[in-house]
Amino acid sequence: MAIQVSSISDTYAKDVFTDRGFFCGKVEDVECDLKRFKIRSLVIRAIKGSYLSRMLGDKKGVVIPFPMVHAVGDIILIKHIAPPTAAEDATPLPEAPEMGD
Repeated sequence: MAIQVSSISDTYAKDVFTDRGFFCGKVEDVECDLKRFKIRSLVIRAIKGSYLSRMLGDKKGVVIPFPMVHAVGDIILIKHIAPPTAAEDATPLPEAPEMGD
């Protein structure tokens, strides 16, 4: 079932929580698909001391795809975001191929 938002401006500065009750931050911006009249994603600003700020470290926020949003009301409820595990952190990234002359 699609989530109905009466006005895009209603989402700005709303508190964002995960479905497990962790406070993530506040909505800073909204990305829209103007051809389909749908919200694509929410830009969440990590508030100091929040669950999201502890996960991101020195980063300021994160973009959440709108399909991860469970509900929009007095607050915005999103799917829980799990921090990366130690195994994921230790996985080396593949090196980019070198450009030929």
